[in-house]
Amino acid sequence: MKLFTTLILLLACSDGMTGHTTLTASPVLKPNRDWILTWSDEFNGANGSAPDATKWSIVTGGNGFGNKELEYYTSRSQNVHQESGKLVIEADKEDFTGPDGVNRNYTSARMKTQGHFAQKYGRFEAKIKIPYGQGMWPAFWLLGDDIPTTKWPACGEIDIMENSGKNRTKISGTIHGPGYSGGKGVTSAFYLPKGKLSDKFHIFAVEWEPEVIRFYVDDKLYVTRTPADLPAGTKWVFDHPFFIILNLAVGGNFSGDPDETTVFPQRMLVDYVRVYTRKTDIQ
Repeated sequence: MKLFTTLILLLACSDGMTGHTTLTASPVLKPNRDWILTWSDEFNGANGSAPDATKWSIVTGGNGFGNKELEYYTSRSQNVHQESGKLVIEADKEDFTGPDGVNRNYTSARMKTQGHFAQKYGRFEAKIKIPYGQGMWPAFWLLGDDIPTTKWPACGEIDIMENSGKNRTKISGTIHGPGYSGGKGVTSAFYLPKGKLSDKFHIFAVEWEPEVIRFYVDDKLYVTRTPADLPAGTKWVFDHPFFIILNLAVGGNFSGDPDETTVFPQRMLVDYVRVYTRKTDIQ
C-alpha cells in the first residue's frame, strides 16, 4: 500500500493493554494563508456511527489485496466507526467468514473516497494515531482515479504514510508507477527522533504540485520527489486526480504476519483528513 498549518495537538490517553484509547474531539482549525481547504472529514458523527457515506465507501473482502494480507475487511461497526470526533479502524483477531465464503482469522477495515472525491495537486494531510505490533500495517495513501481503465500501477500511487507495526519509530513515504511499483517503489523513511509513533497523534502529509511531491511528518519535510528520482526510462504519472484510502491491514508483504507478541484488538485512530489547494491554483 501501498495539506501545512500550525495545529494544536490534543493527545489521547491509551490504556496500553488493548490498544484502545480514550478519545477527545479537536477543533476545526483554518489552514494558513498559502492553502485553501477544498475537502475534509472531521469525523464528528455520532458515537458508533459509520463514516459519512457521501464521502467514503467501505471496501470489503478477504482476498489479500495483492499483498498477501490476512484480514477480512468488513463494514461492521466493530471494525469501523466514529467515536468522540475520531474515526476508529479496529483490527481484531477472530474467526470470520464473509458473505463470499472466504474465511479469515482477522478482521479490519478499509475505506476510500473513490467516486466521492478526487483532486489533482494540493496538500493532503491526516492526523493519525497508529497502532503497534508485529503484523500491523496502517496506511494513508492515494490512488489515481483512472485506475478502472488505466489499471495499477499506471494510474499511480502515493503512499503518504505506511508503517510496519513492529518498527515503532519509522514510517515510509513512497510513490509507485509503471516500472517502479511494489518492492521497486521510490521510497524514503522518516524516523521519529523521540518516543514511539503509536504513543500519540502525528500529522502525515504530502504537498503535491506539478512534477514535485513533498513528504512531511508533523510539519517536518523529510523527502522531495521529482521525475529525476525515477528509474531511467520510466514515466511520472502524478498529473491527474487521485482519491484517498485509509486502512489497517493485518499481515502481508510489508509488515509480516502477527506472532505471539501481537496484542489484539489494535486501533488506528484518525482525527481528521483535510485536503487543500494553493490559492494561486484557484485564482
